[in-house]
Amino acid sequence: MNTHPHSASALRRTQRLLPAALALAAGTMLPPVLHAAENQTVHTFTHTQNATTRYEYLLALPTAYSASGEKRWPLLLFLHGSGERGNDVWLVAKHGPPKLLRGGPGEAAAKLLAENFIVVSPQCPKGKWWDTETVLALLDDLAARHRIDARRVYLTGLSMGGYGAWDVGLTQPERFAAIVPICGGGSSKPVLSAEPARRKALRTLGVWAFHGAKDESVPLAESQRMVDFLKKIGVEDIQLTVYPEAKHDSWTTTYANPELYTWLLRHERQATATR
Repeated sequence: MNTHPHSASALRRTQRLLPAALALAAGTMLPPVLHAAENQTVHTFTHTQNATTRYEYLLALPTAYSASGEKRWPLLLFLHGSGERGNDVWLVAKHGPPKLLRGGPGEAAAKLLAENFIVVSPQCPKGKWWDTETVLALLDDLAARHRIDARRVYLTGLSMGGYGAWDVGLTQPERFAAIVPICGGGSSKPVLSAEPARRKALRTLGVWAFHGAKDESVPLAESQRMVDFLKKIGVEDIQLTVYPEAKHDSWTTTYANPELYTWLLRHERQATATR
């Protein structure tokens, strides 16, 4: 049978294009490739007392971390905002330290994080708020599983997580060397009801708060009130950075600043623990 010249030409074009088409089709069936800088793994923690709370979390170990080594490492615990709640833990990497570890803006800050800290970023369930008891129980579990330096445990959070950082940090200040609440607020109740030894631990806690002056979601007065209260009761290492033109997002600039992480590393918890 003779083949029409135009049909033969079309067949040759099809033969040339077929391998590329098959490769493209195969590529669409492959799982997405993780960012080259990805070093975070997914884990689950469940805490039961009265009710059961389940947190999934992202864990990043320092580049030189060894489970069998002698060295113990600083821990940075990050609490996200309300928009990242749910059942997809990778939403947590939308902002803050886990975003930096995925290659977000702030190369120098990301390098400090990756080389010096165990970074843990839990996800709060949908419709819930950070539960102080569960966050502290997670901290206990992490300490049992990893080579964490108990003198250098740091806590930070933004927005809803900023409120969480204030509450968790003031409830058991002896557990932390420093806290960094961003565009959050809190209550003085954990301090006013604390035992004398715990209040003594609070006075040696490093506190660096951040807020945008034009924040319409959480007013600047929330951070200012907490800082003023802590200064009044004798907390010495405390500061509030206000971004004059920032609205609610006062975290992007903060977390991308390498000075934040060098400031954290200068802080060690002294032996004033009550537990």
